[in-house]
Amino acid sequence: MNLINSEKKEKNEIELTIGVSAEELDAAVNKAYIKNRTRINVPGFRKGKAPRRIVEKMYGIGVFLNDAIDILLPDVLSFATEDSGLDVVGYPKVTAIDLKDNDTRAEIKLVTGLRPDVTVGKYKGLSAPKPALEVAEQEILDEIETIRQRNARIETVERAAAMGDVTVIDFEGFLDGVPFEGGKGESFELELGSGRFIPGFEEKLVGMNASEERDIDLVFPENYKEDLAGKAVVFKVKLLELKEKQLPELDDEFAKDVSEFDTLDEYKASIRERIEKDRKAQIDETFEGLLMDQIVESAQAEIPEPLIEEEVDKAAQNFSRQISAYGMQPAQYMQMMGLDPDSFKEKLRENVTRQTKLSFALEEIAKIEGIAVTPDEIEEEYKRAAEEYKTEVEKLKENVKSDDIERDLKLRAAAKLVVDSAKIEPESKTESKSEGKPKGKPKGKSKEKSADKPESKSAEKPADSESK
Repeated sequence: MNLINSEKKEKNEIELTIGVSAEELDAAVNKAYIKNRTRINVPGFRKGKAPRRIVEKMYGIGVFLNDAIDILLPDVLSFATEDSGLDVVGYPKVTAIDLKDNDTRAEIKLVTGLRPDVTVGKYKGLSAPKPALEVAEQEILDEIETIRQRNARIETVERAAAMGDVTVIDFEGFLDGVPFEGGKGESFELELGSGRFIPGFEEKLVGMNASEERDIDLVFPENYKEDLAGKAVVFKVKLLELKEKQLPELDDEFAKDVSEFDTLDEYKASIRERIEKDRKAQIDETFEGLLMDQIVESAQAEIPEPLIEEEVDKAAQNFSRQISAYGMQPAQYMQMMGLDPDSFKEKLRENVTRQTKLSFALEEIAKIEGIAVTPDEIEEEYKRAAEEYKTEVEKLKENVKSDDIERDLKLRAAAKLVVDSAKIEPESKTESKSEGKPKGKPKGKSKEKSADKPESKSAEKPADSESK
């Protein structure tokens, strides 16, 4: 395999012509023959036993060429990115395949990007606002109250309903005396004050007693679904059962039930510590993002379009995987956000272009500062990543090159250098434009555990179900 020609294009793009020798092409054709021979019938031979030359004589010499080219392409792309002697970036895109000398050798053309020349501006002594780390006592109390509500006991009571109670009701809605679709529920559990039904419904259950029936006159909101928007309706409601929440006492026993701590004070301290840790990570991430914005704005680099396209495709694939993991289709999410495929891709392009430029700028800073990474540091990073992604180190090494690990560590070190040398300026309304910046860790999860308590059964409701 050899580099026949390289032609520079605009914006750091380059077209490469890679030559595949007769020996290399023949070896690939033989692999294609071995791969496909069991599916080929040749008279006089058992299936899969006909020699390659017999198959080619019967079906034509090019019978295996397409598969052979597919077999060759990974090596061609590897040659273009690693062995051509050119400093290319991104994954090359094949634009043409020319077979030469009676299809015995090939010339393959690819377009890829060249590493751009990068000029960085000032990167030491930058400044950005950074708020002080503060956690109000009320934040801790609010979180504890949420845990109390989650662990409340529900007990049946004999009295009039009040806000905060859990009612078990049968209901049916009528429009002009006719039941409307989706407006009916049986043995439905509704916490008064939860806001699950349309305005006024829950409030008009206050004062009802078990077995009591009541007609509730309501008007659907103007912004409701078209067939009910602004319409006056009547809900016939029967209160089957009234339940009251019994909140656990705020004491050491409560702390033992919902956490691994023995006292309420220890539990509160752990909540404060976690909130502080999470908030510090958020503050640090935002501060770093503001600094990285300045790095991007002052850096000069012409990013090749093929690299941007590749990174946009990767970002789109990652987005699809992440949103699908939450049970939502990407198209559904885009519709909710008021985006179409083109505007969504353009939004991705803006973020990808910024991030790609930032990576090149940090790489240049690492070069200027002589930042080096040792083999031990690379090995430690493999171990850390393997633990994070719950895989084996050796399997990770099969999929992630050490050069990529080294580069990532250098970028992190360069970003840290920028942050460590920065100054904090008085807080302002300046906000980071960055998304997907390197750094920042996911928020830690609360360690609270919920005691085994029955949960209210979810059901459709007039406010946001089919009726509704």
